[in-house]
Amino acid sequence: QVQLVESGGGLVQAGGSLRLSCAASGRTLSTYAMGWFRQAPEKEREFVAAISRSGGSTYYADSVKGRFTISRDNAKNTVYLQMNSLKPEDTAVYYCAADSYWRGSSLLERASSWDYWGQGTQVTVSS
Repeated sequence: QVQLVESGGGLVQAGGSLRLSCAASGRTLSTYAMGWFRQAPEKEREFVAAISRSGGSTYYADSVKGRFTISRDNAKNTVYLQMNSLKPEDTAVYYCAADSYWRGSSLLERASSWDYWGQGTQVTVSS
């Protein structure tokens, strides 16, 4: 069991940057593969990025590859999402997720594959 709390969201102009954090409690973060999803109003929850337990493997959605970077610091029980070159279409609530397995890409991209979720943090990108 793990509890996740996101922070770092806000309002930013197109082309700007934000760094999101996900702090874990209840169990050491190193037990879990970690991911980021986002959900815009009236849209399905969309996969953004994932990272393995050790940080040795990462996977990104095509829409953010080259702009976003996922990383983790297991000693601090924290996962990060660095977001650069933000676009208005990046506007969404961003959620941190955790699971005990590193899955194939088709499963990583499915929100239903992940067992634990944070409350989300709002990211708004203005044009």
